[in-house]
Parts: sequence; structure tokens; C-alpha cells
Amino acid sequence: MNIINIDNLRLFYCEKGQGKPVILVHGNGEDHTIFTEEIEQLVSAGYHVYAPDSRGHGKTGADNPPVREFHYADMADDIFNFIKALNLGKPAFYGHSDGGITGLLLEIRHPETLGIMAVSGTNLSPDGLDEAFVNECREMCEKSSDPLTALMLNEPDIKPQELENISIPVLVTAGEYDLIKKQETLAIAEHLKNSRLFIAKNENHGSYVVNSKIMGEILIKFLTDNNY
Repeated sequence: MNIINIDNLRLFYCEKGQGKPVILVHGNGEDHTIFTEEIEQLVSAGYHVYAPDSRGHGKTGADNPPVREFHYADMADDIFNFIKALNLGKPAFYGHSDGGITGLLLEIRHPETLGIMAVSGTNLSPDGLDEAFVNECREMCEKSSDPLTALMLNEPDIKPQELENISIPVLVTAGEYDLIKKQETLAIAEHLKNSRLFIAKNENHGSYVVNSKIMGEILIKFLTDNNY
């Protein structure tokens, strides 16, 4: 893995392939290795893939001082600074779960940084999460003060109207049995000006993403359909 220093954060990332840049960002409690299949698919399709470990996760989390709290805005700024530091132009972005939140906030906070985006299993607020999952997270926080679990209970706070300022093409996906409420996914797609919606049948929050070729095929088709 490579390392880049961004605002006192040592960010670790996997880089592979040649061609147009595609950034992959994982979800809460994961790291870049969930994209093993997608990375190989994208490289074979002629893309240059960058897959970082987000702050608090993977090698980035292990190599930086521990923190008491996390914020999605900081994660979005991390990717913005990552793009600028590596001079990636307007790359494609794919985010799963918390990675999708990161992508939406990135375009809200830094408009037109990305050229095209896809998000999976993404919510605008904790209210968009399945209630059983929220209860599970609350029980986890009561047993241990995990700041990453607390993050999901307190953030994000994205207003649907904020999505209307995002003009780039966005693919919005979710599993048929996702942790994200169906109406949340529909609201995201509805408020984005240039969106495409895909619901993965018989799949849950991560089954079609984590070490699965399904999302890679969906993503490559979306990119090629948009001449990226």
C-alpha cells in the first residue's frame, strides 16, 4: 500500500491499474480489501483504481493516533484533499455505505470535484437506517464507547435539498433487503438531478458489494454508459 500525508493524517491506499481514475471508498468498520473483486474488474476494464482506508479504518486507523470521535465531513475532506494531492482531475467515485455518505458530502462541500459517482446502501441521516440495526448499534455503544458506531447513530445530517446541487451523474444502488430504508434510497435518487437507481434483487446491504463481482459489473456498465 501507498501512504500520503494529508492534514496530519497518514492515509494508506491501494493503487492499481492504468487509465482514468476511479476511487473506491469502503463502509464503516471495513477497509479497502472489501473491493478485491471490483479492483481487479476495474483494472481489467482499463481503469486506474485508488482504494484508501478511511480515517479510523484499516492501516490508516492503525497508523494514526486514536481519536474520540469521527465525522463524515472530515472523511469527505480527506478524499477531497487526496484527489488534489494526487492531481486526479475529476475522478469517478464509488462509495459503499459510509463511503457513499462520504461521496455525497464531498460533492456538497466541494462541488464538481468528481466527474461521476456511484453510491450503495447510503443514508442521509440515522433516521434512514433500519430500526433493528439502530437498536443494535445503541446496544453496542452501551457496552463499549466505539466512536465509529457512535458516528452512525449521530450522523450524517444531509438535507434532501442539498442533493439538488449535485449535477454529475450518480448511480444510486441498494440491496432489496438493505439496512437502509427503501424510502431513503428513493429520496436520494429523487433529489439528485442526474441519477440512475438500481435495486439488487435478493441482496442485502453488502452481499452484492463485499468481495462480489456483481457491483463491479454494475459500476463498469454505469461508467461506460456515461463515456467515462
